Amino acid sequence: MAGSKEKAVATLSPHDEDNWDQRLGFLMHDVSRLRRIVFDEFMKPLGVTRSQWWVLAYLSRHDGMIQSDLANVLDLGKAALGGLIDRLESSALIDRRSDGTDRRVKRVYLSSKGAQTVKEMRIRSHVMSERVLQDMSSEDRQLLANMLSSVKKNLLKIKHDEGIG
Repeated sequence: MAGSKEKAVATLSPHDEDNWDQRLGFLMHDVSRLRRIVFDEFMKPLGVTRSQWWVLAYLSRHDGMIQSDLANVLDLGKAALGGLIDRLESSALIDRRSDGTDRRVKRVYLSSKGAQTVKEMRIRSHVMSERVLQDMSSEDRQLLANMLSSVKKNLLKIKHDEGIG
C-alpha cells in the first residue's frame, strides 16, 4: 500500500509542481464547506440542524431502518445517533418502534410531520441548487455531475485499494 503512494510521488514531473492537487483539493473543500453553510441557512426556517436533516433525508429514502443500521450508514456512533433520534422524536418528526420479530431492535420511521418537513427540504434544496447553478446550461450541469461522479468513483477505488477505513 505504501509502495503505491511512493510510486505516485515518484512519478511527478517538474511540470506537476504547479500543485494542481492542492488547488483542486482546496477548491473541492471550499465548495463543499460553502454549500453546507448555505444549505444550513436555507433549512434554518424548518428548525432542523444539519445532522437532523441528514437523518430525515436518509429515512425519506429508507424508511423503517433499524436504528443501529442507520448509525452505520450515516457513519455515526450509536450514542450520537440515539441523541439525534431522541430530538427528532420529541419534535414529532420521526417515530421509533420495536421491530415486529425482535423487540430489542428499534426501527425508525418518518412521521407525517417528518415527511412534510422532507418535502419542504426538497423544495428549499431545489431553489438553492438553481441559484448555485444559475449560470450553467443543462449540458454544463450534466458535465459537472458526470465529472464529480468520476472523482467520487476514483476516490472510492483508492479508499478500497489502500484499505482506508
